[in-house]
Amino acid sequence: MRRLLIVSNRLPVKVQKSKNQFGITPSAGGLATGLKSYHKSHDSVWIGWPGISVGSAKDENTIKVLLEKEHCLPVFLDNKMIENYYHGFSNATIWPLFHYFTEYIIFRATYWRAYKEVNLLFADRIIKHADKNDTVWIHDYQLMLVPDIIKEKRPDLRVGFFLHIPFPSFEVFRILPWREEILKGVLGSDLIGFHTYDYARHFISSTKRLLGFDVNFNQIRLEKRHVYIDVFPMSIDYEKFQRKAYEIQSKPIQERSKEHRDIDRFLLGSPNRKLILSIDRLDYTKGLTVRLRAFRHFLRKYSGYREQVSLILLTVPSRVEVEQYQSLKSEIEELVGSINGEFGTLNWNPIIYFYRSLPFANLIELYCSADIALLTPLRDGMNLVAKEFIATKTNHKGVLILSDMTGASKELGEAIAVNPYNIENVSDAIYEALNMSDEEQQRSVSIMQERIKRYDIYKWASEFIEALDKTKEKQAEYQARIVSEDLIKTLKIEFAKAQSKILFLDYDGTLQKFYDHPKAAIPDKELYEILDIIASVQKAELVLISGRDKDTFNEWFGDQNYTLIAEHGAWIKPRNGRWKERKSVHGEWKKNLIPVLESYVDRTPGSLIEEKTHSLVWHYRKADIELGALRALELQDDISNIILNQDLEILEGNKVMEIKVTGINKGNAAFEYLQNRNFDFIMAIGDDWTDEYLFQELPKSAYTIKVGTDKSIAKYYVDNYRDVRELLKTLTKKTNNG
Repeated sequence: MRRLLIVSNRLPVKVQKSKNQFGITPSAGGLATGLKSYHKSHDSVWIGWPGISVGSAKDENTIKVLLEKEHCLPVFLDNKMIENYYHGFSNATIWPLFHYFTEYIIFRATYWRAYKEVNLLFADRIIKHADKNDTVWIHDYQLMLVPDIIKEKRPDLRVGFFLHIPFPSFEVFRILPWREEILKGVLGSDLIGFHTYDYARHFISSTKRLLGFDVNFNQIRLEKRHVYIDVFPMSIDYEKFQRKAYEIQSKPIQERSKEHRDIDRFLLGSPNRKLILSIDRLDYTKGLTVRLRAFRHFLRKYSGYREQVSLILLTVPSRVEVEQYQSLKSEIEELVGSINGEFGTLNWNPIIYFYRSLPFANLIELYCSADIALLTPLRDGMNLVAKEFIATKTNHKGVLILSDMTGASKELGEAIAVNPYNIENVSDAIYEALNMSDEEQQRSVSIMQERIKRYDIYKWASEFIEALDKTKEKQAEYQARIVSEDLIKTLKIEFAKAQSKILFLDYDGTLQKFYDHPKAAIPDKELYEILDIIASVQKAELVLISGRDKDTFNEWFGDQNYTLIAEHGAWIKPRNGRWKERKSVHGEWKKNLIPVLESYVDRTPGSLIEEKTHSLVWHYRKADIELGALRALELQDDISNIILNQDLEILEGNKVMEIKVTGINKGNAAFEYLQNRNFDFIMAIGDDWTDEYLFQELPKSAYTIKVGTDKSIAKYYVDNYRDVRELLKTLTKKTNNG
């Protein structure tokens, strides 16, 4: 039975040692908290660091046994690895970069080496433990190299990756010295998930620009497979939070948990005071200092609310050993002291500050007691606190003020959205929240609750796994049609025994790789040798059929002993014959279109125009990928209006736009060539969508082969032009008996 392996930097539990005894406590953090419920309810194994460094094999074995009960497998890391891989590359390089805090980024080669080393350790652990066809779900920015490592060694595994933090725009991501390696690592996945469309769009943009891969909607076309990109906004265990809220609210406040007396006393002492709750981990991305300044501005601007409202500021300790975070803690405490000193009275402190993490029951008690949640991170992948707050509002009363820089803001549209950098905006939002009617609160909370309840953590995880399974099914369809060793043997036998045989071969992308400039794709010595051998086979005809202009084709192959069909079928040169024009059309139409194409060349650096007898071609392979794609859409719209009611059509190829005479294509050229001739072996190989015309017109008995992973009516697939060359070599290779 196929299992699910969940992989993250941290396990959902952490191991601690006390008095020479190892024990387990729950891990903090959104990923561990959110996914733990799903992990417990499914037959999954969680692989990750147990949160402790041990120095002996005996201790490691003890921890392994302890974690087996939790269905967890540890990856042991020493202190140096943790320092350079986790505190270093993950949190001093990737974290600030992906959150747009470029001023905090540290680039160090030692960090990068440690990151690669630890990712390899995780990958090895997965590979050794995974059974055939298991599903591996890798999480977050600490493990972005793992997917490619395991895909190379275990292609049978279903590999999903989910990024829990933002993915930055291309202009920010390109700063990273190891940007290509990171992208290639993530692209080892079959399915890549993000919280929002913006993050997915940024990833696709960086992939196109830096690696040059083609993208079709949410599919990134690699050489041997497609990688799918999709959006899955992470959620919470809604029932767990609401159930606990009902339980807590059913008791008098005096009977609630006494684990944190200071919080209980505060809640008891202020029954009529409006409470604003702010909960965040200590981190510069959370905007805590800006939030405090906004609250100070509110108290100055709306002075009538002094002594009527208090802000509960709960800051969860994080990376306490990092100097940057220590400085942030000091700045927060100074601001709290300053605000309380400016506005506080004997009976009232504007801000009640806690620097700690809370047990689950106390956290829910705070959610239930708060009238408003003020959550204004400067950048946040999702922000599950917003969803937790809404889930606990059993009376449907409460107001959520939420930064529009969070992923959650895309779902919780009924919240009061604010720009966290705009102090005036946040201040006014607090005033709006305090004056919102009960009816409006109930309406907003009910809508958000229904949405979170419907798409909870179980739905989120299930949809990702289902999408991953569908992705593998689509890839399996391609793999089932790949040219196999058995098929190659069959083709070789059929080719050898056929009394009359013909091969139609495209050129660019089929026999030769693509180049930035079309004139650079000159045939090499190996290719000439392969084609000459095929052409010399008795009772065999070789036809090169291409969109290339006839003059270039003639220069390269004019004196060779095979047939040439150029410009998508506009010209034909039988072997040892002369060029013939298949359809004579005047070229006056070009005069009107050349100025239009020239304007696009001027506005699209790297693009160029190629003129053929029956067509004009605008190439944009060397242009910026996104600009080229945008200009192609514009050009298609412009040209469509110009050629209306003319005998012209537009062909959109691989980073080319071709305007040509209607009715000229590879399919009807091949059909015409085959008229009144009988062949008992026909093969056609091509990579472009223009080759689909060719595949369509050939007899059903023909062997049609698509190069690449795009959808095709061809019967079979090969990965690339190198595979085509090897196939052609095999067809003509003499056997030991021959």
